[in-house]
Amino acid sequence: MNNYHVSVLLQPTIELLNVRTGRKYIDGTLGGAGHTRLILEAGGEVLGIDHDQEALDFVEKDLGFRIKDLRFGEDIILVKGNFRDIDTIAKANDFENVAGILLDLGISSHHVDSAERGFSFQKEGPLDMRMDQDLSVSATDLVNALNKNELYELFTKLGEEWSARPIIQSIINARQIRRIETTTELSEIIRKAVPWSKKGINPATKVFQALRIAVNDELHSVQDALPKAVNLLESGGRLAVISFHSLEDRIVKRAFLEFEEKGLGKIITKKPVVPTDEEIEINNRSRSSKLRVFEKS
Repeated sequence: MNNYHVSVLLQPTIELLNVRTGRKYIDGTLGGAGHTRLILEAGGEVLGIDHDQEALDFVEKDLGFRIKDLRFGEDIILVKGNFRDIDTIAKANDFENVAGILLDLGISSHHVDSAERGFSFQKEGPLDMRMDQDLSVSATDLVNALNKNELYELFTKLGEEWSARPIIQSIINARQIRRIETTTELSEIIRKAVPWSKKGINPATKVFQALRIAVNDELHSVQDALPKAVNLLESGGRLAVISFHSLEDRIVKRAFLEFEEKGLGKIITKKPVVPTDEEIEINNRSRSSKLRVFEKS
């Protein structure tokens, strides 16, 4: 099993991408290359994009001997970048008019499991959350600098958090004493503001989601990338997008409907594909994933 990231909906994604030998595919969110590995094994050529240098370093090392052994050495290109720039990256690497594009919008297992990256409220670490370490603003900066109204907009819009007001007041009270620097500090502040019986969702979940989305500008990245991705597809080419929360899925669903209305192609998945009970049992993080696929005319 890939110890960097456990990819979700692997087989359905590869089947719906309709991977063919010798055709070009773009994995815009490489992660641990779980999907890319299957595309290569099916005979496809891959342009793998990720904005996290750690992911690229892992894949280069992990796939190195596999690519050589399977004679895929010239069939994959790795590029550091954000998929919102997929058109520019594709053009620079001669990957225009491709047969398929995949965007897996989820946070990687490595990010969640690495305390030093600051994505998990269950692990002590710096309140960071930058997927691209070159970004200048971290979650710490937002928590300590935004005013009450800005925090309210952030937590309600990007986290859909109903208890935003007491959480925000608790944050403001705490940061007046000292700067909030770690994941567990913020988690404890939220826990004191919102009672939790451990039966429902942890109250820190949506706040951390909102901060992560804001730090990495995730929703705008998806909005920017989708029309660019469709333009890169050849006739019959397919765009597969895996989302993990309602905000992302809503953007993807609306974009696909708009593409269909414009006559750019057709939606292949009338209802999103979701993981089986067996996959959820093996990988609980897959439980909220949804796969939607669009085919260009």
